[in-house]
Amino acid sequence: MKGLNILLAAFRALQRNKLRSFLTMLGIIIGVGAVITMLAIGQGAEYSVKEQIASLGTNVLIIFPGSQQQGGLRVGAGSMTTLTQGDAQAIQTECPAVAYVSPDTRANGQVIAGNLNWATGIEGVGTDYLQIRVWDIQSGNYFTDQDVKAAAKVCVLGTTVANNLFPDSDPVGQTIRITNVPVKVSGVLATKGQNAMGQDQDDIILAPYTTVLYRLSRFPYLREIIVSATSSIDIELAQKQITDLLRMRHKIVGFDDDDFTIRNQSDLASAATSTSQILTILLASIASVSLLVGGIGIMNIMLVSVTERTREIGIRMSVGARGKDILTQFLIEALVLSLLGGITGIIFGVAGSKIISSFAGWPTFITAFSIVLSFGFSILVGLFFGFYPARKASMLNPIDALRYE
Repeated sequence: MKGLNILLAAFRALQRNKLRSFLTMLGIIIGVGAVITMLAIGQGAEYSVKEQIASLGTNVLIIFPGSQQQGGLRVGAGSMTTLTQGDAQAIQTECPAVAYVSPDTRANGQVIAGNLNWATGIEGVGTDYLQIRVWDIQSGNYFTDQDVKAAAKVCVLGTTVANNLFPDSDPVGQTIRITNVPVKVSGVLATKGQNAMGQDQDDIILAPYTTVLYRLSRFPYLREIIVSATSSIDIELAQKQITDLLRMRHKIVGFDDDDFTIRNQSDLASAATSTSQILTILLASIASVSLLVGGIGIMNIMLVSVTERTREIGIRMSVGARGKDILTQFLIEALVLSLLGGITGIIFGVAGSKIISSFAGWPTFITAFSIVLSFGFSILVGLFFGFYPARKASMLNPIDALRYE
């Protein structure tokens, strides 16, 4: 009952100055709302990056040709011509930790269908490519192993290419021309969207890698080899098996540098996730400054309140209130301010995140952790900045307080 009386007294004291109490809470409201919104933006960006990286495929390793050296200058990864179809076939048969393998080469050109044309990239890949990339066929069919062996003039269109070349008709079964080579459309890929670099993954044509090598680019070496490990646990094992195999096939001995480079998608995911997490922490840290400002506002108002109510404190003490009762009352007042501000701030933060996501198009992701963190921080701010004024009130001398004018 005593605790309830102290709580009621705290509420009555705050109601006497409603506008001042609201303005004091405003700092906490803005602080909590800003923290939740900034965390939602940062975590939304992190979630978006993870989704985009996942769209590249599962357990993926990409093997590039090595760096070519010209006159003492290293041109960069991919500048050598060292990867062959035989390498891809050997990886498939001799690396137990590898589930799928797809040779990869590329050609660019103007694609023509009737009186329409479109400039895009033509990706020469194997039959395992869709399994590696976790990509579905929207309509029609994918090309077969027989098409690869025969370097058949067939292809599968990305939705961007299909929409630009065949805006009013079904492209499946129709013929397009790629650099004057007639190619039959066997299917259309499901929509994939943008990748982590902002590139349109649907602006592409997939064809058997042999077709691209022998009929379009007429270049016998592969641009890269894409493989998928049997599981996420086996990625490092698959990378080691591929490295050992290619070193043996390319006759690289001792401490000689590899003439190929293997990139691990998990490393890319870790780097991107780490960057997003740093961004989230930075945004939340900036937003939390407003919470501290709100806490300073609480301390300032509570100090003013102690001064204004010095005589009231003296009367309470003279009728039996102890120092800890006065301390508790003023501490509860500060806590009520921060609690109400925190609850209102959560509402504004969630609403602000939704508004930003709707109008600005930024991905936002609100978690229970961000709400609990913001709310808990607001309570700590109230307790921390309310303690000094409450203690000052509790230490007043009753006789001096009664004399205060």
